[in-house]
Amino acid sequence: NQIKSKYPYSFYAKHAELLQANILFDQENFVESAAAYVLFRDFHPKHEQLDFVVWRIAESYFNQLPSTFDRDLGPANEAIKYYQELTQKYPKYEKVAEAQGKIKKCQDMLKAKDKYIADFYFKTSVYDAARYRYRDILSLYPEDQELKEHSMLRIIQSSFEMGEFDVCVKSAKDYESLVSETVRKEIEKTAAKCAKKGKL
Repeated sequence: NQIKSKYPYSFYAKHAELLQANILFDQENFVESAAAYVLFRDFHPKHEQLDFVVWRIAESYFNQLPSTFDRDLGPANEAIKYYQELTQKYPKYEKVAEAQGKIKKCQDMLKAKDKYIADFYFKTSVYDAARYRYRDILSLYPEDQELKEHSMLRIIQSSFEMGEFDVCVKSAKDYESLVSETVRKEIEKTAAKCAKKGKL
């Protein structure tokens, strides 16, 4: 800190800033190390070790993740952002493959939490909130077929439980060609109940 204060534009000041961030990281003070690395990146955008710095920002956030998905996952989004920055800007960096694996782990935790919340609303009969969450899942994770089918079926069932029979039938028509045979039968069954109720 004395070097940074006396010689803020010197080579040694940069070295001291990065060293300080590294010490915080090694001490497992990950909230502080993330802030220190971000500050370093912002002040020294052309530094020769910027790939390492971005990696350490992502790692600082990743190491703040809880062991289970039912707790705060705010750090997961930040970790994904910086891992993606690393893979896009520095594709030859030695940790890129590891970064891609950790992006998937973060995404899996976020998906699990979103499904958990949506299912909780559905099981507790808060159908409007459940449907909103399931629709959100469809837009966030279109590549996950199993989760997509689960969400589509729950959207239709939620609409039925809410008495929105026209929405139920329309959603069934939109989704039935996008799901497996097993789920399609469940959708058709719910849609038939909706159509019957809608005529009453």
